[in-house]
Amino acid sequence: MAQGLTSAVYIAASILFILSLGGLSHQESARRGNLFGIAGMAIAIVATLLAFTPTSYALVLGVMAVGGAAGSALAVRVEMTAMPQLVAILHSFVGLAAVLVGFGSFLDPGSTFVGAEKIVHDIEIFLGVLIGAVTFTGSVAAFGKLQGILHSRPLMLPGRHLINLAIGIGCLWLGVLFVGADSPAAGLWPLLIMTGLAFIFGLHMVLAIGGADMPVVISMLNSYSGWAAAATGFMLANDLLIVTGALVGSSGAILSYIMCRAMNRRFLSVILGGFGGEASTGGGPTIEGEAVAVSTEETVQLLSEAKSVVIVPGYGMAVAHAQHPVSELVKTLKARGVETRFAIHPVAGRMPGHMNVLLAEARVPYDIVLEMDEINSDLPETDVVLVIGANDIVNPAAQEVPDSPIAGMPVLEVWKAQTTIILKRSMATGYAGVDNPLFYRENSRMLFGDAKESISAVLAAL
Repeated sequence: MAQGLTSAVYIAASILFILSLGGLSHQESARRGNLFGIAGMAIAIVATLLAFTPTSYALVLGVMAVGGAAGSALAVRVEMTAMPQLVAILHSFVGLAAVLVGFGSFLDPGSTFVGAEKIVHDIEIFLGVLIGAVTFTGSVAAFGKLQGILHSRPLMLPGRHLINLAIGIGCLWLGVLFVGADSPAAGLWPLLIMTGLAFIFGLHMVLAIGGADMPVVISMLNSYSGWAAAATGFMLANDLLIVTGALVGSSGAILSYIMCRAMNRRFLSVILGGFGGEASTGGGPTIEGEAVAVSTEETVQLLSEAKSVVIVPGYGMAVAHAQHPVSELVKTLKARGVETRFAIHPVAGRMPGHMNVLLAEARVPYDIVLEMDEINSDLPETDVVLVIGANDIVNPAAQEVPDSPIAGMPVLEVWKAQTTIILKRSMATGYAGVDNPLFYRENSRMLFGDAKESISAVLAAL
């Protein structure tokens, strides 16, 4: 394929990727955005195979078939509750690929870079391997926390900030040695040592971040994977990979900023860790009162008498696979003339948009799914709020307990409704490990049990 034609096709693929991001920004257009992204990637792969003739098409297509089959098998088997883990582990693959491509580019015996071009190319290799290594181990650590293999509490090593600073200075020094090396043998050792340090840094960075910050971590790692791909594009002189990586990197960074703002957190403080690790143990008022359990029949009566109902979904709804019964409950209530809406917190679930995806899967109408800022002012006028498997995002301690680990985090003010019904299996704390005074409010009721079974029972009685 001629160079000019390849560039034109790459531009077309880039436009499709931009349209894909635009489509994914709204629920109504998300499906179309996915189709744009699939089309752009298909065009990019075909153009690359035709423009850069591989040694063996059979080998390339065979490897693609293996990867495609593995990806298809995962897509079919992975449940929505495990989607954050899947996203995290896929980010790790991008990081590892950047590391391997960097080493392959450095050890390429056919490299003809000399002078200033060699210096620039070496910097590209060094940065690509550095970002890729951090992304790889950081994503693996995030997967471990989300999967429950690792504890959600942050790992607070003594002098952890000094450790990170020392690693950063060491990588900078190794970068100078690598770029200034006069032979591949002399440059290999600084590159290997830096890779090891970057692996340690990525692991330590994510382990030091608490469970409540996991949505931010997912979007942050998404950004890192994009920059790793962009660095790989520079190494391979592939314009489309540069553009695609930059799109992913910048969009992930913007999303991380939005998530931090939604949690009233500074991005730097999230990366430094320490949030969401332990419940507040001192300085705050003791939680007083007694949780009042409610039966299915009482819940049905409250819903039957209500004129307005707001449903707040959380990760517990995903675990219980309750989204479909919840969707049917909404249809039943609306058929009775009850105004029924959903309230979505920006960090509900374990990754950005987790609850929106669940509700879309259950075919909940988009126009009744409202963000926190849109619905908080309506909660005092709401008759019944159903909190389904949510905890930290409805915790009044964020506003009332100054020394709480979630102090200052914007939350859904469900306690202002006439009655709040919380569906939970037990009185356990949320992922942030913080006690929730909402459970003991006078207007709060606890409907214990599996959320899917509870909602199904309520639906049957209605």
